[in-house]
Amino acid sequence: MSYEITRPALAKGTVRTLSQQEELPLLREHLLRLDRTSRHDRFHGFMDDSFIERYAEKCANDGTVIMAYIEDGVVRGAAELHPPEQSQDSLPEIAFSVEASVRRKGVGSILFRKLIAEARAKGYRSLRITTGAQNEAMRALANKFGAHLSFRYGESTGNIDLTQQKQPVPAPAAFATSLDASRAIANFNRAYWKMLLQMYGWDKAA
Repeated sequence: MSYEITRPALAKGTVRTLSQQEELPLLREHLLRLDRTSRHDRFHGFMDDSFIERYAEKCANDGTVIMAYIEDGVVRGAAELHPPEQSQDSLPEIAFSVEASVRRKGVGSILFRKLIAEARAKGYRSLRITTGAQNEAMRALANKFGAHLSFRYGESTGNIDLTQQKQPVPAPAAFATSLDASRAIANFNRAYWKMLLQMYGWDKAA
């Protein structure tokens, strides 16, 4: 009997900063495509289209930096860095949204990494992140990047201390190429057979 080892496919789009005015429709359309659960997690209960349209317009005019994951000219994921002036406690705030079609492909991680690099470039020392209490994927991602989250009022909220956090490994400009994938598969195969040989003692056979 043989078993096939399957792994999630890597995303193949690009990540770049959106221009605030000219590319507003790309962000708005992405947010409107979010399914009901994703909308609830992202906007903490505010889910109607008119709210999202107003929100996207506000982002285009208040200095928010939008890092977007783009496939075929369509934004499928977005990371937002809101300026400290928009917050009551003068902390810049970050938020993320990824469409269901590109989840589990590394999109959230690379958006997070890019946004933290942008925050450091702006001289920010701390970031606040807030997400729905049921959004396990985003909570796990936030923890991965050093956020200490607490639960209150149906939300998870916390801070990321950029002065204490280790510098993240630089993300590639684009996602893995077919050559990179081939090398990864070859390395995996070598490691797998080495493990089997060690398990059965075959590596010690004359």
